[in-house]
Amino acid sequence: MEALVSFIGVAIIIVLVFDYTNGFHDASNIIASVIASRAMTPVQAVLVVAIFEFLGPLLGGTAVANTVGTLLDLSSIPKADALLIVVSGLFAAVFWNLFTWWRGLPSSSSHALMGGLIGATLIGIGNKPIDWGFNALSEGRIHGFSKILLALLLSPVLGFLVGFIIQRLTMFLLRSASPSINRQLRNAQWLTTAALAFSHGANDAQKSMGVLTLILLLSGEIDSFKVPGWVMLFCASAMTAGVLTGGWRIVRTLGFAIYKIRPIHALNAQMSACLTIFGSSLLGAPVSTTHVVASAIMGIGASDRPRAVRWGKALEILRTWLITIPGAAMIACVSFLIFDYFLKYPL
Repeated sequence: MEALVSFIGVAIIIVLVFDYTNGFHDASNIIASVIASRAMTPVQAVLVVAIFEFLGPLLGGTAVANTVGTLLDLSSIPKADALLIVVSGLFAAVFWNLFTWWRGLPSSSSHALMGGLIGATLIGIGNKPIDWGFNALSEGRIHGFSKILLALLLSPVLGFLVGFIIQRLTMFLLRSASPSINRQLRNAQWLTTAALAFSHGANDAQKSMGVLTLILLLSGEIDSFKVPGWVMLFCASAMTAGVLTGGWRIVRTLGFAIYKIRPIHALNAQMSACLTIFGSSLLGAPVSTTHVVASAIMGIGASDRPRAVRWGKALEILRTWLITIPGAAMIACVSFLIFDYFLKYPL
């Protein structure tokens, strides 16, 4: 019993560590354009984002948490085995976040989390506990992994299209504006950056909230899947701490390596990403802020000057996107086997 309590504590800590890495990894996606356009200093950007990241999960509801937390049904296996699966999946997601941050690649924390949980489940007990949702999809209903996969795949396309359209519309409306308009565009980014940070917190922190609530349910601490208030507060705090740390390697990639961002591009990228992410949160669909922001910048560049977009860097990011789920799944499989061995044969 004492060992199980300790394991629950470890699981909760790893959830919060993942939330922290998610914060510093994805904060760069939010502040990249506002820094590149010189609308804010790095310190100003981080403080604004941190405040609204904290408010997002507290005020944004729990629809995404419910989607993520009910992906796996591990109620039929021993508590220790169920917790081992979740811990292995989370460890893989943390490892992937740190690796891609070190490489300066804007990968998806959401993809890493989903890949990690699925990989650990498959190696641990097979595919039955996973709510794939493919049969429901053929009947016109969307839930489970199919809902998550569709959201993660379609959101970058939507971000690209919204960015393309907003850029064209803005350029038409400002066709007669003088260069002094850049001051107003920079000032407007204080609002759009805050809105993007709020929408990111409302979507991404809920993933950790969902996993942490799943751990409490598996351990018997709660009777039904309902996100407790302290879970919201802890996850919001961990992500905010990550935001304050920052991920400057990825700022350089998104802010400078895809397209030369001016104030109008930064404002449109933030609006495009905010609309896409917040709309997905209302539908309970977990999306990748990394994917949406990067694709919005690409869409804006394609709308403005396609030849000026560094498509080589875009392809590098795309490759990272494609390997994140299987890569995190493989790391989770190895993690599960290692953790399981040392639990059975402690030193």
